[in-house]
Amino acid sequence: MRHQQPTGTRGPILRRADERGHADHGWLRSAHSFSFAGFHDPEWMGFESLRVINDDQVAAGAGFPMHPHADFEIFSYVLSGALEHKDSMGNGSVVKAGGVQYMTAGTGVRHSEFNPSRDEDVRFLQVWLEPKVHGARPGYQTLDIPRAEKDGKLRLFVSEDGRDGSIKTLAGADVYAAILNGEQEVRFDLRDGRSAYLHLAEGSAKVNGQRLQRGDAIALTEPAEMVIEEGQGAEVLLFDLEKKS
Repeated sequence: MRHQQPTGTRGPILRRADERGHADHGWLRSAHSFSFAGFHDPEWMGFESLRVINDDQVAAGAGFPMHPHADFEIFSYVLSGALEHKDSMGNGSVVKAGGVQYMTAGTGVRHSEFNPSRDEDVRFLQVWLEPKVHGARPGYQTLDIPRAEKDGKLRLFVSEDGRDGSIKTLAGADVYAAILNGEQEVRFDLRDGRSAYLHLAEGSAKVNGQRLQRGDAIALTEPAEMVIEEGQGAEVLLFDLEKKS
């Protein structure tokens, strides 16, 4: 389940916000970067191990009731408001903007996600990654990322080896967050055997010469340097992904 780069092209792949699937359920407004639920795009079933990026906005007091997952690494990156999690493992937490809740679904788990506020929407990116091993023991953890740790720099918060205080994942992925404004610039070297997918969660920025707006994304499938600059309230997630054979 990955996007196949067009034959004969080696440059960046652009995924514009208005090309995504969109759903409005009243209590939930969502944009799907990849095929999900009622949205199907055969060209965008996923990208390497990255299977889902849903940009979800949930109304005050609403949310997703208990539902099952298995054999996915799933995290929610909270952009504004607060998100409450409960699961069949007995975990419960509320994560606010700047926080991450991470779940290894493994052999199977049920969980719910709700907006505990009475008057404020919560907006978050829900991300699913395909694990390299199936049937793992389910698990859950949270991580708060202070703004200073991602201001003008890439902050690793998910990794295969759990380095630098990041959450350890069973997927072939390292995931970074960054906030950029004005003259701040971030550079990332993509290694051989890896692909990169950058999603612009907020604001606007220029990436390898391409101006991206909120919801846009850019992907690389060959070794190259990714340059992120000229941010205007920009918040990005950068996925460094192991290539599938």
